Amino acid sequence: MNKKELIKASLKNCLTETDLSWLGSKRRGKVRDTYDLGDKLVLVTTDRQSAFDRILASVPFKGQVLNLTSAWWFEQTRDIVPNHVFAVPDPNVTVGKKCQIFPVEFVIRGYLTGVTSTAVWTAYGKGERQFCGNVLPDGLKKNQKFDQPLITPTTKSDEHDRKISSAEIISEGLMSQEDWDKAADYTRQLFARGQELAAKAGLILVDTKYEFGKTSDGQIILVDEIHTPDSSRWWVLNSYEERVKAGQEPEYFDKEFLRLWFREHCDPYKDEVLPEAPDDLVIELSYRYIDIYEKLTGQNFEFPIAGLDTNQRLEQNLRKYFGKV
Repeated sequence: MNKKELIKASLKNCLTETDLSWLGSKRRGKVRDTYDLGDKLVLVTTDRQSAFDRILASVPFKGQVLNLTSAWWFEQTRDIVPNHVFAVPDPNVTVGKKCQIFPVEFVIRGYLTGVTSTAVWTAYGKGERQFCGNVLPDGLKKNQKFDQPLITPTTKSDEHDRKISSAEIISEGLMSQEDWDKAADYTRQLFARGQELAAKAGLILVDTKYEFGKTSDGQIILVDEIHTPDSSRWWVLNSYEERVKAGQEPEYFDKEFLRLWFREHCDPYKDEVLPEAPDDLVIELSYRYIDIYEKLTGQNFEFPIAGLDTNQRLEQNLRKYFGKV
């Protein structure tokens, strides 16, 4: 079977929930289930698809792509900033160092774009010219590249992120000035590295977010995920200029088209019940996730063994890693 046939065959076998209570207490996030082991965290990346602050669908192999993409990027950026990774004992799992997470998401944007309520283009189109402490001039066009990338932080929340400026972050006591300055510098360096390696793969890293934490010895480290199709927006490089000049949208390589579908068919922020995402869109999204992983890493995506239950595999791999066989 080709990739799309393999994805279609796995539509009903997504990893949406986990029960690994023998590991410790569990916190269910939008996409990740996190188990607390005291000094370590076990982060299980599921196939839940999140946008508009809610779950839209389940996408086959998405969790595996996100986890392995992050693992690759953590290695590519280890010289810039230390990260939380101890091990990747399963395609969907990262064992990470536990630390005090800053309650701020470091969003950095290279282009004026987006469709969500927190997007710069949404605000700009409504006439806003100050965005998270950044002042934007009049006359900018959608999908235009900024002269310099903008850091546009948000508060970190499981419910609804709040736009915030660096000055507010300091004044509200969310971070010290010293920690902010260091994490912001890491953010700029990580984004530059991401754009550099993306260009070599024929892609544009449009925008992304980073999360940082502080260890008990005062070291700032990169946590959660990095440069995944969930945390980042990707466009195709070689068609970008031509399409923008023609007034067309860039070619997306992320979940943007699924966001657009929901925007066209409902109010994803207000409707209590959302329509079910069409199978063909879910299959296409899974295919794009896999494709971007292969483009970025230069590695072939390894499909799980047909018929093998993902939860059973998780259980086996984690018990082996922790010596609980």
